[in-house]
Amino acid sequence: MYDKTIKKPLVKRNRIKIIRNSSRVITRAHVTDIARIPKIIGRVMNLTEENADDLLHRINHHFVGRHKNIEDIFKRNFRNVSQYIPQELTVSPTKELLIGAFFTMEYSVESAALFNPSIVPHPNQEGLPEGSIRFVMSLRATGEGHISSIVFRSGTIKADQTFLINPVSEFVDTPRIRHDQSYDRHLFQLKLEAMNAWCETSIKIFENLQNSFTFEELKNTIIAFQLNTEEAFDKEAIKNIYWLADSNYFIKFEPNHDISEHVIFPLSANESRGIEDARFVKFFDDNGTSTYYATYTAYNGVCILPQLLETKDFINFDIITLNGKAAQNKGMALFPRKINGKYAMLSRVDGENNYIMFSDHLHFWDEAILLQEPTMPWEFFQIGNCGSPIEINEGWLVLTHGVGAMRQYFIGAILLDLEDPTKIIARLEEPLLTPNEEEREGYVPNVVYSCGALIHNNILVVPYAMSDITSGIATVNVSDLISCMKPVAERKN
Repeated sequence: MYDKTIKKPLVKRNRIKIIRNSSRVITRAHVTDIARIPKIIGRVMNLTEENADDLLHRINHHFVGRHKNIEDIFKRNFRNVSQYIPQELTVSPTKELLIGAFFTMEYSVESAALFNPSIVPHPNQEGLPEGSIRFVMSLRATGEGHISSIVFRSGTIKADQTFLINPVSEFVDTPRIRHDQSYDRHLFQLKLEAMNAWCETSIKIFENLQNSFTFEELKNTIIAFQLNTEEAFDKEAIKNIYWLADSNYFIKFEPNHDISEHVIFPLSANESRGIEDARFVKFFDDNGTSTYYATYTAYNGVCILPQLLETKDFINFDIITLNGKAAQNKGMALFPRKINGKYAMLSRVDGENNYIMFSDHLHFWDEAILLQEPTMPWEFFQIGNCGSPIEINEGWLVLTHGVGAMRQYFIGAILLDLEDPTKIIARLEEPLLTPNEEEREGYVPNVVYSCGALIHNNILVVPYAMSDITSGIATVNVSDLISCMKPVAERKN
């Protein structure tokens, strides 16, 4: 079973390292025990205007150079607590900003780690030399409290296979939620049904909504229903409606900001403890138009939930829940196009084996087919995917990860049939990447891991994490990789 003479593809590790930078900070609301809020406000209000102005000047001196819009941030966080200010009090503009500052904190998104990258072609490929490609790389950034978010880098792969990572901005920023975006009434209903939350109360609420509605319209309809109904209603159903709306939302970054400034930080309750392992893919519709999707794992400290990001420009994002009996566990990876008229997705439903799923609707996944079980010693513990399949002439190229003894992670590869990807037609019998001595030390030792690769000029470009702390890039010739794969006999049912 384990033959040391098996031919291995020649992998080149690039010298570039993508390293965490603890100076990259965002702001978060800093609201403590509600009972303390009026006391803190009262202390600020008791300051003289002269002292308040001096204090605000000193705060700005220390923080205005670290954020592009610190005054807007203070104003926003002032509004968050303004309900606790007695109506008879008049708050000066200086004290509004000062109160906002006391309810603001910095958070270093990359202070603990920067890892689990994926890579896709950049939406803008204009002005490049022949043979070059511009890319977007997503990474999982982890900070205090092990809260994960999604950050981005961009760069160029040149014709000679050298890499240029664009300079990283000293600023980072979170997006604003867009409540003006519309929900689809029929789709919202289907998701409530999948949650077993479609009941008499839900029906009555949705009778008063248009086919397309905003979050504000939904909230007003629910309030009107609660005020006007004389019968008992299902409070749990209303809670589920709000939960679903909260988990399906829309965000927007400033279009003039560099992509390295974008941080998708947890916003909804179900992802409050982290957004993990985004697997980005450039998906092509039947009509040739493209959309970027990313599956990721939302974590609230208790349970995980698979979610989907959708964007065309890396400025506007839709965040969508994935529903269905098979939409569970980590490691879902979407194929870059439909297969035989259906969406296709790799998954790891049981946490141990690789599965494949098909669906008529991108948001709903009900059945999973076992694709691959551990067979090699370096994957005896469990296997999974390392990102979305890549279409080549020989088949669907899938990077996998295997976990062996001592929880050592390896990256391998399999090849699926183009027309019927439930069939594995070839595989590497030894790992493509094994953690070396430099890579094995970190937050989680002995791990190499990727969330997605791309092919350029017949070279497979694999961004990968090193022991859950930093990231690098490896390359391998695709033809060499395929030639080292061993054909796999068709599995008998």
